[in-house]
Amino acid sequence: MAKQTWIVSEDTKERLDKYLSSNTELSRTRVQQLADDGMIFVNGKVAKSSSKVVTGDEISCDVPEDRPVDILPENIPLDILYEDHDIIVINKPKGMVVHPAPGNYSNTMVNALLYHCKDLSGINGVIRPGIVHRIDKDTTGCIVACKNDKAHEAIAKQLENKTCHRVYKTIVVGNITHDDGLIDAPIGRDPRDRQRMKVTEENSRDARTHFHVLERFNVATYLECRLETGRTHQIRAHMKYINHPVMGDDKYGKPCPYMDTQGQVLHASELTLVHPTTGETMTFHAPLPSYFEKLLEILRKRVV
Repeated sequence: MAKQTWIVSEDTKERLDKYLSSNTELSRTRVQQLADDGMIFVNGKVAKSSSKVVTGDEISCDVPEDRPVDILPENIPLDILYEDHDIIVINKPKGMVVHPAPGNYSNTMVNALLYHCKDLSGINGVIRPGIVHRIDKDTTGCIVACKNDKAHEAIAKQLENKTCHRVYKTIVVGNITHDDGLIDAPIGRDPRDRQRMKVTEENSRDARTHFHVLERFNVATYLECRLETGRTHQIRAHMKYINHPVMGDDKYGKPCPYMDTQGQVLHASELTLVHPTTGETMTFHAPLPSYFEKLLEILRKRVV
């Protein structure tokens, strides 16, 4: 990790990402990624990429040191829901990391995509080719990757404009008594644990999760969640905030006591987007994984 520091000397009131991309070797996308990871500070405080900087501000950034890496194609099976010349939609299994990261440069979805597709968009560099959004390692379900930069830019714009819709299924601890709800609470990095997110007013971003109760059990509730925003760990952090953590989520709650779920019970069941070339609105569905179905059956049979 290399720490870099800059002092804003000129008279300006620009967004942080625009200022750094214009005055340093960092691209605007790279600045936004670093800011999302809580690695950019203005005057000692964690800053958003949209923060405005003014004359005299001290900007510091913990930039991961570049290391030469070869992200190699690997013959890893993929559950492909849809594929054409522009996009590929995958039903990601539990335990698969989406893209390589320090200490984990193989057995990821990117390694599998490189073997299957040969060509992927290059906007996110060699580490994240084709990747326009992510889901967590132990979250299953729909994720789209892009095969060229035009498609990548189009889907990224839809995510930014909230016209790309994502629906999740989850089981949470405890009984939610109302059928529908909206959690409208900003999310930021937990200052005591940089790998966790939490609802906080400081250094946070707006986050909204809509939920609908599908089924109630004595000890849990089966939900459908629709994301209005797409923050890191959004559903997991929001459910923790309302005291109904996602079952099996030992980062925000506890392991599941009824079976080994191998992490959070969270499934990206539906993805709707506008095709970047044809303009057609397309919706993709990923069936519930077997472990999820098994847990539902266990919960339905529990009396107490």
